[in-house]
Amino acid sequence: MKLIILDGYSINPGDLSWAPIEAIATFHSYDRSRQDEIVSRIGDSDGFFVSNCEISRKTMEACPNLKFIGVTATGYNHVDIEAAKELGIAVCHVPAYSTEAVAQHTFALILELTNLAGRYNAAIQAGRWYKSNDFTFNAGSLTLLDGKSLGIIGYGNIGRRVARIGEAFGMKINIYSQEREAAIKSDFITLHCPLTPETEGFINKVFISQMRDGAFLINTARGALINEQDLADALKSGKLAAAALDVISAEPPAEPHPLIGLSNCILTPHIAWMPRETRQKVINICADNLNSYLSGGNLNRIV
Repeated sequence: MKLIILDGYSINPGDLSWAPIEAIATFHSYDRSRQDEIVSRIGDSDGFFVSNCEISRKTMEACPNLKFIGVTATGYNHVDIEAAKELGIAVCHVPAYSTEAVAQHTFALILELTNLAGRYNAAIQAGRWYKSNDFTFNAGSLTLLDGKSLGIIGYGNIGRRVARIGEAFGMKINIYSQEREAAIKSDFITLHCPLTPETEGFINKVFISQMRDGAFLINTARGALINEQDLADALKSGKLAAAALDVISAEPPAEPHPLIGLSNCILTPHIAWMPRETRQKVINICADNLNSYLSGGNLNRIV
């Protein structure tokens, strides 16, 4: 079987091996593919793996040997599933691979908001400790998690794992789907819900106005859940103490972005899912999906 991956860089920037897939098929990896390169790169391949490239009916119809599409992620909205079904093309994905990684990153962001490790390190590197009159110095107030409330919006695998970690810190857990008002009024609100027409932009000025004054907002789910200008306004006004986001509505962002440059907004570039162990898991599951397909199985098949 002849296979390619259209956009392998995010999964494997060079620190992993494609060996589990190479053991099954003749395989070539492209770091990235422009939309106008996709059909020519697939060529006469029997299948391909894809992370983020848009795969349309037109693309599928232009590749007559195509039998298999492996999505190297959980979400597959960038693949025309109905077209694949009609054309008899199998589509597989990688479900629930990043639960532990995203939960860990959620608390990395929470702890950066509360313990300010990055800010204090920057102050030390700038020479402030050398000049201190005391054994320590104050570059910002720290916040204790014990006794604080954590509102969780989205209580799937990741949300439940975040709840268990929060409980270990002594936090009171408020689940939005079970106790909406308590969740909204929590000291911290963290987002773990899917992006749907109903949830798009629902963290807006109306929602924020109902939140506790001085609350913290964390998002490791989808950027478009938040109206970013409304959040920026709330951070500037002091309505919210701070926010920490791993995702924004358009990645990479266009300049200027309303949240970039705010001192009380921490941003990371969509890396919550990216520990080396997690990316290796993606490769292994993709190989398992391909093996299953070749043997007539349905492991992680969408169609």
